[in-house]
Amino acid sequence: MAKESMKAREVKRAKLVAKYAEKRAALKKIVNTGDPVAAYEAAQKLQAIPKNANPIRLHNRCKLTGRPRGYIRQFGISRIQFREMASNGLIPGVKKASW
Repeated sequence: MAKESMKAREVKRAKLVAKYAEKRAALKKIVNTGDPVAAYEAAQKLQAIPKNANPIRLHNRCKLTGRPRGYIRQFGISRIQFREMASNGLIPGVKKASW
C-alpha cells in the first residue's frame, strides 16, 4: 500500500496537467511553428508554467493500492490486485488460463 501522500501528489499533478493542458498546447504550437521572436516569448511563458503541469511527470498508479509498478493500463490496477480480483471472479470476462 502506497503512502497517502504519494497518492495525493499524483492526484494533484493530474489536476495541474488538466488545468494547463490547453495553454501548454497553444504555447508549444507557437514555439514549433512561429517566427523566432514569438517563439522566444512563447518559450519564456512555457517555462513559467509549473513543472508538475507537464504530462510527462504523471505516473500510473494502482487505483486500489497506489502501487506504482506492475500497472495494467487496461484495468487501472496493479498485477497483484488484478490476480486477486480475477481469481475471485470480480473482473468480468477474465478467468485463469488452463490447458
